[in-house]
Amino acid sequence: MPLAPLPNASIGLPDAWRAWIDSVESTRALIEGQNGFFVPRPWYSLGLASQGPHTASFCDTGPLRATLERFADFERINQPDQMRVSVGAVNVRTGNFIYFDNTERTLRPEHFMASGALPPGFPAVEVDGEFYWDGGLVSNTPLFYVLSAKPRSDALIFQIDLWSARGELPNDLLRVAVRQKDIQYSSRTRLVTTTLHEEQNMRRLLHEVMALVPQSERDSAWYRRAASLACTARRNVIHLIYRDKPYESYAKDYQFGMLTMNEHWSSGLSDLRATLQQPNCLDKPSAQQPFVTHDLRRA
Repeated sequence: MPLAPLPNASIGLPDAWRAWIDSVESTRALIEGQNGFFVPRPWYSLGLASQGPHTASFCDTGPLRATLERFADFERINQPDQMRVSVGAVNVRTGNFIYFDNTERTLRPEHFMASGALPPGFPAVEVDGEFYWDGGLVSNTPLFYVLSAKPRSDALIFQIDLWSARGELPNDLLRVAVRQKDIQYSSRTRLVTTTLHEEQNMRRLLHEVMALVPQSERDSAWYRRAASLACTARRNVIHLIYRDKPYESYAKDYQFGMLTMNEHWSSGLSDLRATLQQPNCLDKPSAQQPFVTHDLRRA
């Protein structure tokens, strides 16, 4: 079934108009919050002693919990035999990164809230006695986690980056702030894929070399250790990167107005459609090149 186009009310609007609308929506978000997501804390509470880590933020994400409880099917989410779910967060106290994985624990609303608790706008979220912030402070996507998971197996992976590491040189303080966010929150996808590409080639080479070992030597400890490191899995990574619009501003990480969201959804659909039109992009890699990446919308 072909993918139906999404309505986009911004088509045809001049960039100056869209910049004005974006400014209005971002101001509204600061004053009113986002329905079903967060509300600003009263200004007078920010200068008083906090009640704890869960209130040390500009906004209260209590509405997000109610939204997740209403719309997310946690019974289905917690069926790892049907679907594996992993979300990343960073422990505020230790600074260590952690993945909340449905193969290891029962996932609840707070696990997802923690993975999006970006300070200082959003408060740390308590999970089993520890407080966590957004994992994007350390790594914005779990690509390395997915590719290094055991058992190692063939995989087709779609990597979607909402922030682009590439951009124009900023020429004023506002654009500097925007560019800082782009670089800070963009995924280190190319670094990860380059590293794992080399690693996978070495694992396959090890597998081929082990085939030359005499059968009489295969019960040794070193052979068993090498066998645990060798791998013939083939991985195809499809990389999609969101491209900023010229009118987007510093508020793009908290401005979620309906017009903006429709634009984001339309962009994603357009990029995915263009990617899938490329010949052989979904093919399983060859044994000689077990790890391939496709970045079809960026040079």
